[in-house]
Amino acid sequence: MSNLVAIVGRPNVGKSTLFNRLTNSRRAIVSDEAGTTRDRQYGKCEWNGREFSVVDTGGWVVNSDDIFEEEIRKQVIVATEEADLVLFLVDIKNGLTDLDQDVALILRRSKLPVVLVANKADDGKDLYGQYEFYKLGLGDPFCVSAATGSGTGDLLDHVLSKLPAVDISDVDDNTPRFAVVGRPNAGKSSIINAFIGEDRNIVTEIAGTTRDSIYTKYDKFGFDFYLVDTAGIRRKNKVTEDLEFYSVMRSIRAIENSDVCILMIDATRGIEAQDMNIFQLIQKNNKSLVVVVNKWDLVEDKSQAAITTFEAAIRQRMAPFVDFPIIFASAVTKQRIFKVLETAKEVYLNRKCRIGTTKLNEVMLPIVEQTPPPSIKGKYIKIKYVSQVPDTQIPTFVFYANLPQYIKEPYRRFLENKLRENWTLTGTPINVFIRQK
Repeated sequence: MSNLVAIVGRPNVGKSTLFNRLTNSRRAIVSDEAGTTRDRQYGKCEWNGREFSVVDTGGWVVNSDDIFEEEIRKQVIVATEEADLVLFLVDIKNGLTDLDQDVALILRRSKLPVVLVANKADDGKDLYGQYEFYKLGLGDPFCVSAATGSGTGDLLDHVLSKLPAVDISDVDDNTPRFAVVGRPNAGKSSIINAFIGEDRNIVTEIAGTTRDSIYTKYDKFGFDFYLVDTAGIRRKNKVTEDLEFYSVMRSIRAIENSDVCILMIDATRGIEAQDMNIFQLIQKNNKSLVVVVNKWDLVEDKSQAAITTFEAAIRQRMAPFVDFPIIFASAVTKQRIFKVLETAKEVYLNRKCRIGTTKLNEVMLPIVEQTPPPSIKGKYIKIKYVSQVPDTQIPTFVFYANLPQYIKEPYRRFLENKLRENWTLTGTPINVFIRQK
């Protein structure tokens, strides 16, 4: 589990550039035309042995300046509700604007720590422009250049000093943690109510920090797990905001604190871009997955052909990771609710799968010998040994080869597929590494 840092600010101040710098990636923010889904970026930042999540709040023009400013205001409010710390970006070259002052007013009213970042300080002359930002009342600005990386080290040191300590020591690490995630109106609250129900047997509710997840202990019908819930399920929103952005920020919390994610998909709407955003979060955090197609009672065609078509569409969108269970259920009628819990438990056990080294080599080495890695530059690649790394969060396998640098991603996926064919690893991601023998 990690803290959540939100990057806010008006457009063209360098939010996406700073995001890429902090997450050590080269991904750009996607900003589509008005009326279509807008994809934002979510990533991890590691600094001095600590890790935190970063979300770029984005900003876009819809039709007019008034709507534009209103959309940015909404996202700033959402960020202050959900994040542990806010990086407020301003443009040191363009100077202070009215929109900067409006955003600063919202941030000052929040109780969150805010770090003022003056971006685009590309040379020494730009540093003189920092002083006018003291008008914002947010303390000393950190002058950085997201494009070149100048000043970002000092900024990260300061960010770590401001982030609250995360402590979930009260939660039993040996007990599975299941999180129900999905877009708004997919049925998350309904299925949670179906799980814990009127006849619920809740032992404890352990709350983390103010904006952290809540652990509900469930020990009924032979199950024993924590249901990882976010505060968003338990209280109404105080603002009308962009639901895609809001739901994904809250999903970050639940996903990071879980072992198995139960991803809810609305059967009446099919799989959409917002579902894919949350699925990508699950993948980035190496969490196990159970997909539940909810509201199946509202679908007219419940034939096997319809089920097969629906499954194929889901797996096609989520490829190349396709080895996960899909359950067609209804939280309202409680159809297959028990099967959801059973499957989540099975997936958790798959996550803990341990395979003996002898058995691994007996099965995998003949497969490798029959289909060896393709030779590159006339060099013949030999894999001589395979073992599973102990004490890892997900099953991790190391193949030892004479020339590991020449083994490409397609062959790595081939090895992963063969591991899945021979052992039950459904629903859980696995790591495959190639090392020098």
